[in-house]
Amino acid sequence: MATQPSAVLLPPGGQRILVILAHPDDGESFCGGTMARLAAEGRDIHYLIITRGDKGSDDPDMTSERLSPIREEEQRQAAHVLGIQTVTFLEGYFDGAVEPTLALRQELTLHIRMRQPDVVFAFDPWKRYEIHPDHRAAGTCAFDAIAAARGRLNYPEQLRDGLTAHKVKQLYFFNTDQPNHWVDISEVIDQKIEARCRHVSQIQPANHPSGYLRRWGAETGAAKGYAFAEAFHYYGL
Repeated sequence: MATQPSAVLLPPGGQRILVILAHPDDGESFCGGTMARLAAEGRDIHYLIITRGDKGSDDPDMTSERLSPIREEEQRQAAHVLGIQTVTFLEGYFDGAVEPTLALRQELTLHIRMRQPDVVFAFDPWKRYEIHPDHRAAGTCAFDAIAAARGRLNYPEQLRDGLTAHKVKQLYFFNTDQPNHWVDISEVIDQKIEARCRHVSQIQPANHPSGYLRRWGAETGAAKGYAFAEAFHYYGL
Protein backbone atom coordinates (compact mmCIF):
# COMPACT_ATOMS: atom_id res chain seq x y z
CA MET A 1 0.00 0.00 0.00
CA ALA A 2 1.08 3.62 -0.52
CA THR A 3 2.82 5.13 2.50
CA GLN A 4 1.61 8.71 2.07
CA PRO A 5 -1.37 10.43 0.44
CA SER A 6 -1.05 11.69 -3.11
CA ALA A 7 -0.92 15.43 -3.65
CA VAL A 8 -4.39 16.82 -4.13
CA LEU A 9 -3.34 19.46 -6.64
CA LEU A 10 -0.36 19.32 -8.93
CA PRO A 11 1.91 22.40 -9.07
CA PRO A 12 1.20 25.29 -9.27
CA GLY A 13 -2.10 24.53 -7.51
CA GLY A 14 -3.98 27.51 -6.13
CA GLN A 15 -6.23 28.80 -3.38
CA ARG A 16 -9.54 29.36 -5.19
CA ILE A 17 -11.38 26.29 -6.47
CA LEU A 18 -14.52 26.31 -8.66
CA VAL A 19 -16.43 23.06 -9.19
CA ILE A 20 -18.86 23.16 -12.13
CA LEU A 21 -21.61 20.56 -11.78
CA ALA A 22 -24.73 19.52 -13.67
CA HIS A 23 -26.87 18.41 -10.71
CA PRO A 24 -27.04 18.29 -6.93
CA ASP A 25 -25.04 15.26 -5.66
CA ASP A 26 -22.62 15.22 -8.63
CA GLY A 27 -19.90 16.79 -6.53
CA GLU A 28 -20.24 14.39 -3.63
CA SER A 29 -20.40 11.37 -5.94
CA PHE A 30 -17.46 12.14 -8.22
CA CYS A 31 -15.05 14.31 -6.24
CA GLY A 32 -16.35 14.60 -2.68
CA GLY A 33 -13.26 13.06 -1.11
CA THR A 34 -10.97 15.41 -3.00
CA MET A 35 -13.06 18.40 -1.94
CA ALA A 36 -12.89 17.26 1.69
CA ARG A 37 -9.11 17.14 1.50
CA LEU A 38 -8.89 20.53 -0.20
CA ALA A 39 -11.19 22.05 2.42
CA ALA A 40 -9.01 20.60 5.19
CA GLU A 41 -6.06 22.37 3.57
CA GLY A 42 -7.93 25.66 3.85
CA ARG A 43 -8.74 26.19 0.19
CA ASP A 44 -11.65 28.37 -0.90
CA ILE A 45 -14.05 26.00 -2.66
CA HIS A 46 -17.21 27.01 -4.51
CA TYR A 47 -19.86 24.90 -6.21
CA LEU A 48 -21.59 26.18 -9.35
CA ILE A 49 -24.53 23.92 -10.25
CA ILE A 50 -26.39 24.23 -13.53
CA THR A 51 -29.69 22.51 -12.59
CA ARG A 52 -31.60 21.70 -9.43
CA GLY A 53 -32.01 18.04 -10.35
CA ASP A 54 -35.75 18.41 -10.87
CA LYS A 55 -36.14 15.05 -12.66
CA GLY A 56 -34.25 12.93 -10.14
CA SER A 57 -37.03 10.92 -8.51
CA ASP A 58 -38.85 7.64 -9.11
CA ASP A 59 -41.53 8.53 -6.54
CA PRO A 60 -44.84 8.50 -8.47
CA ASP A 61 -46.20 11.23 -6.18
CA MET A 62 -43.25 13.59 -6.61
CA THR A 63 -43.32 16.59 -8.93
CA SER A 64 -40.45 18.63 -10.36
CA GLU A 65 -41.77 21.71 -8.59
CA ARG A 66 -41.60 19.98 -5.20
CA LEU A 67 -38.34 18.20 -5.89
CA SER A 68 -36.21 21.21 -6.86
CA PRO A 69 -36.17 22.94 -3.44
CA ILE A 70 -35.69 19.59 -1.70
CA ARG A 71 -32.59 18.84 -3.74
CA GLU A 72 -31.27 22.36 -3.38
CA GLU A 73 -31.41 22.10 0.41
CA GLU A 74 -29.87 18.62 0.35
CA GLN A 75 -27.01 20.00 -1.71
CA ARG A 76 -26.35 22.83 0.74
CA GLN A 77 -26.25 20.37 3.63
CA ALA A 78 -23.89 18.05 1.75
CA ALA A 79 -21.59 20.94 0.84
CA HIS A 80 -21.44 21.95 4.50
CA VAL A 81 -20.26 18.45 5.45
CA LEU A 82 -17.37 18.71 2.97
CA GLY A 83 -16.42 22.28 3.85
CA ILE A 84 -17.56 23.91 0.60
CA GLN A 85 -17.88 27.66 1.15
CA THR A 86 -20.64 28.57 -1.28
CA VAL A 87 -23.21 26.83 -3.48
CA THR A 88 -24.64 28.73 -6.46
CA PHE A 89 -27.41 27.44 -8.72
CA LEU A 90 -27.96 28.82 -12.20
CA GLU A 91 -31.48 29.85 -13.19
CA GLY A 92 -33.52 28.47 -16.06
CA TYR A 93 -31.79 25.13 -16.64
CA PHE A 94 -33.61 21.84 -16.13
CA ASP A 95 -32.49 18.30 -15.39
CA GLY A 96 -32.14 16.26 -18.58
CA ALA A 97 -32.34 19.30 -20.84
CA VAL A 98 -28.89 20.92 -20.53
CA GLU A 99 -27.37 21.61 -23.94
CA PRO A 100 -23.91 22.90 -24.94
CA THR A 101 -25.21 26.31 -25.98
CA LEU A 102 -23.52 29.67 -26.39
CA ALA A 103 -25.86 31.04 -23.74
CA LEU A 104 -24.63 28.53 -21.14
CA ARG A 105 -21.01 29.13 -22.18
CA GLN A 106 -21.52 32.86 -21.68
CA GLU A 107 -23.08 32.39 -18.26
CA LEU A 108 -20.31 30.08 -17.07
CA THR A 109 -17.75 32.56 -18.41
CA LEU A 110 -19.31 35.25 -16.25
CA HIS A 111 -19.12 33.11 -13.13
CA ILE A 112 -15.49 32.21 -13.82
CA ARG A 113 -14.67 35.89 -14.13
CA MET A 114 -16.60 36.64 -10.95
CA ARG A 115 -14.95 33.89 -8.89
CA GLN A 116 -11.47 34.19 -10.45
CA PRO A 117 -10.62 30.54 -9.65
CA ASP A 118 -7.10 29.22 -9.83
CA VAL A 119 -8.43 25.69 -10.40
CA VAL A 120 -11.62 24.36 -12.01
CA PHE A 121 -13.09 20.87 -11.61
CA ALA A 122 -15.59 19.77 -14.27
CA PHE A 123 -17.10 16.75 -16.04
CA ASP A 124 -14.99 15.10 -18.71
CA PRO A 125 -17.13 15.70 -21.82
CA TRP A 126 -15.16 13.11 -23.81
CA LYS A 127 -15.84 10.16 -21.54
CA ARG A 128 -16.86 7.27 -23.78
CA TYR A 129 -20.46 6.14 -23.52
CA GLU A 130 -21.45 8.73 -20.92
CA ILE A 131 -25.20 8.26 -20.93
CA HIS A 132 -26.29 11.46 -19.21
CA PRO A 133 -26.49 14.33 -21.73
CA ASP A 134 -26.30 16.92 -18.94
CA HIS A 135 -22.88 15.62 -17.91
CA ARG A 136 -21.55 15.88 -21.45
CA ALA A 137 -23.02 19.34 -21.96
CA ALA A 138 -21.80 20.65 -18.60
CA GLY A 139 -18.25 19.50 -19.32
CA THR A 140 -18.20 20.95 -22.81
CA CYS A 141 -19.51 24.34 -21.72
CA ALA A 142 -17.18 24.49 -18.72
CA PHE A 143 -14.16 23.84 -20.95
CA ASP A 144 -15.30 26.39 -23.52
CA ALA A 145 -16.04 28.96 -20.81
CA ILE A 146 -12.52 28.59 -19.39
CA ALA A 147 -11.19 29.49 -22.84
CA ALA A 148 -13.62 32.38 -23.25
CA ALA A 149 -12.99 33.84 -19.79
CA ARG A 150 -9.37 34.69 -20.54
CA GLY A 151 -10.00 36.83 -23.63
CA ARG A 152 -11.03 40.43 -23.03
CA LEU A 153 -12.85 40.59 -26.38
CA ASN A 154 -15.05 37.64 -25.41
CA TYR A 155 -18.26 38.99 -23.88
CA PRO A 156 -16.73 42.44 -23.28
CA GLU A 157 -20.01 43.64 -21.77
CA GLN A 158 -19.10 41.53 -18.70
CA LEU A 159 -15.94 43.52 -18.07
CA ARG A 160 -17.25 46.39 -16.01
CA ASP A 161 -17.44 47.38 -12.35
CA GLY A 162 -13.98 45.95 -11.78
CA LEU A 163 -14.63 42.57 -13.43
CA THR A 164 -11.69 41.41 -15.54
CA ALA A 165 -10.79 38.63 -17.93
CA HIS A 166 -9.37 35.64 -16.08
CA LYS A 167 -7.03 32.77 -16.90
CA VAL A 168 -7.58 29.54 -14.95
CA LYS A 169 -4.30 27.80 -14.07
CA GLN A 170 -5.49 24.20 -13.86
CA LEU A 171 -8.42 22.03 -14.92
CA TYR A 172 -9.29 18.63 -13.46
CA PHE A 173 -11.89 16.56 -15.31
CA PHE A 174 -13.80 14.12 -13.08
CA ASN A 175 -15.97 11.18 -14.17
CA THR A 176 -13.26 10.40 -16.71
CA ASP A 177 -12.14 7.20 -18.40
CA GLN A 178 -8.70 8.67 -19.14
CA PRO A 179 -7.28 9.39 -15.67
CA ASN A 180 -3.78 10.73 -15.22
CA HIS A 181 -4.01 11.95 -11.61
CA TRP A 182 -5.22 10.03 -8.56
CA VAL A 183 -6.11 11.48 -5.15
CA ASP A 184 -5.93 9.30 -2.06
CA ILE A 185 -9.23 9.72 -0.18
CA SER A 186 -8.69 6.86 2.28
CA GLU A 187 -8.77 9.18 5.31
CA VAL A 188 -11.92 11.03 4.17
CA ILE A 189 -14.02 8.24 2.65
CA ASP A 190 -16.45 8.34 5.58
CA GLN A 191 -16.82 12.11 5.19
CA LYS A 192 -17.53 11.67 1.48
CA ILE A 193 -20.20 9.06 2.25
CA GLU A 194 -21.75 11.26 4.94
CA ALA A 195 -22.00 14.14 2.48
CA ARG A 196 -23.52 11.96 -0.24
CA CYS A 197 -26.04 10.62 2.26
CA ARG A 198 -27.37 14.15 2.85
CA HIS A 199 -29.02 13.73 -0.57
CA VAL A 200 -31.79 11.72 1.07
CA SER A 201 -34.11 11.96 -1.93
CA GLN A 202 -31.50 10.15 -4.04
CA ILE A 203 -30.88 7.16 -1.78
CA GLN A 204 -32.21 3.81 -2.96
CA PRO A 205 -32.55 1.21 -0.18
CA ALA A 206 -31.16 -1.52 -2.43
CA ASN A 207 -28.17 0.59 -3.50
CA HIS A 208 -26.96 2.64 -0.53
CA PRO A 209 -24.10 5.13 -1.12
CA SER A 210 -21.96 3.52 1.59
CA GLY A 211 -21.77 0.43 -0.61
CA TYR A 212 -21.14 1.76 -4.10
CA LEU A 213 -18.95 4.71 -3.05
CA ARG A 214 -16.62 2.35 -1.20
CA ARG A 215 -16.63 0.01 -4.19
CA TRP A 216 -15.89 2.81 -6.65
CA GLY A 217 -13.19 4.21 -4.38
CA ALA A 218 -11.51 0.85 -3.89
CA GLU A 219 -11.55 0.07 -7.62
CA THR A 220 -10.06 3.48 -8.40
CA GLY A 221 -7.48 3.26 -5.64
CA ALA A 222 -6.24 -0.15 -6.74
CA ALA A 223 -4.42 1.47 -9.68
CA LYS A 224 -2.11 3.34 -7.29
CA GLY A 225 -2.15 1.19 -4.18
CA TYR A 226 -4.60 3.38 -2.21
CA ALA A 227 -7.41 1.93 -0.14
CA PHE A 228 -9.78 4.50 -1.68
CA ALA A 229 -9.15 7.09 -4.36
CA GLU A 230 -10.72 9.46 -6.86
CA ALA A 231 -9.26 9.86 -10.35
CA PHE A 232 -9.10 12.85 -12.67
CA HIS A 233 -7.81 13.84 -16.06
CA TYR A 234 -5.51 16.77 -15.34
CA TYR A 235 -5.20 19.46 -18.00
CA GLY A 236 -2.64 22.21 -17.46
CA LEU A 237 -3.60 25.59 -18.87
